[in-house]
Amino acid sequence: MSKMKKLIGDVEVSKDLVLLLVIGGLYSLSIALSNTFVNVYLWKQSGKFIDLAIYNLSIVVMQPLTFIFAGRLAKKIDRVIVLRLGVIFLASFFLIVLMIGGSAAKFLYVLGGTLGIGYGFYWLAFNVLTFEITEPETRDFFNGFLGVMNSTAGMVGPIVAGFVISRLKNFTGYTTIFTISLILFSGAVVLSFFLKRRKAEGDYLLARIFHERKTNKNWGLITRAHFFQGLREGTFAFVIGVFVFISTGSELALGTFGLVNSAVAFLGYYLATRVIKKTKRKRFILIGGTLLYVSIFLILFDLTYQRLLIYGALIAIGYPMLLVPYMSLTYDVIGKAWSAAKARIEYIVVKEIFLNAGRIVSIVGFIIAISFFDEKQSIPILLAIIGAGHFVIYFFVKHVQLKESDKSIEHKGHKPVLKNNLVDGDSSG
Repeated sequence: MSKMKKLIGDVEVSKDLVLLLVIGGLYSLSIALSNTFVNVYLWKQSGKFIDLAIYNLSIVVMQPLTFIFAGRLAKKIDRVIVLRLGVIFLASFFLIVLMIGGSAAKFLYVLGGTLGIGYGFYWLAFNVLTFEITEPETRDFFNGFLGVMNSTAGMVGPIVAGFVISRLKNFTGYTTIFTISLILFSGAVVLSFFLKRRKAEGDYLLARIFHERKTNKNWGLITRAHFFQGLREGTFAFVIGVFVFISTGSELALGTFGLVNSAVAFLGYYLATRVIKKTKRKRFILIGGTLLYVSIFLILFDLTYQRLLIYGALIAIGYPMLLVPYMSLTYDVIGKAWSAAKARIEYIVVKEIFLNAGRIVSIVGFIIAISFFDEKQSIPILLAIIGAGHFVIYFFVKHVQLKESDKSIEHKGHKPVLKNNLVDGDSSG
């Protein structure tokens, strides 16, 4: 126990918190193995940016719609079941990919839609469980340690997948990796049965929580910040990996990129959990957002593999500095908001609606750019514009004010507990 204390610091962790971390780790490993390579898989079949954009647009359109439905469902049944539904749809995505094989590029809407539904169910449940299982005192630890696990998966997954895919002929390597992802998701389903059952009661107050943005300044600021977070994520989520593949023609090189990125992020997230304090959250959000934006200009006009590797290392430093305090601040704002105890699901849904709205605008902008203008000229300009999303986050969160005297009701299990949340002061899917 003393050795564990030295590793994680002076933090009390519960069984459910550990289980949720492990489930998140299995999810991250599965996605790290396959997600980037799905875009390359489609690129090798069609060679068109528009196909990648349509596939990713299908994901970010279905994800918020599923969030809305999953939120209502979580009010009626155990949200651990909602988590399982998410994993089942994610597993179904890989089953479909395995079944259609070389014809995947012809089923972009089906693939993207299925993955979006899986993400919607999974992340609704995961976010709500995070809100319920963690407290203000353990959120920085949870978010940071989850980041460490994500980075570990990011180191192992891409390099292993890249090695396997590059060594096996045709698309056999892809089939192998997608099968492993399917097995990992099955393991996450099994672990979910050990989580404590968590039911919700009451009406689905989605419209009321959406309107709350007008009366709760902090909540309005956080939702707008999430829109700009999505503005960058929408396009950058798929275009960077394809850039790496285009510049090298090698899946192994893409795996190496992921290894470098995640190795640096591993250290970054661990340090973030130990260094970032509540009083410094906003400062680190600004530094992280600035670094993420400045790093873009390294690859905009001279796209080489070496520059992409440096870019990968820089964003691996920037993301922990931004996301660890940003996610913790978001949950603290929700924790202090009106009727947080009974409407936490609705708060998560509204947050995700704004996040995915930003992603949709991002990808639609990408489609317009490549459809009406020359790709080589329009893509760098677009990336320079939407890439500012994480930098803009600071100019919203800097106005968030959570006072020591503020109180909110949060759930610990089924019992509402009156919290006196001490907050500042002040990624990453």
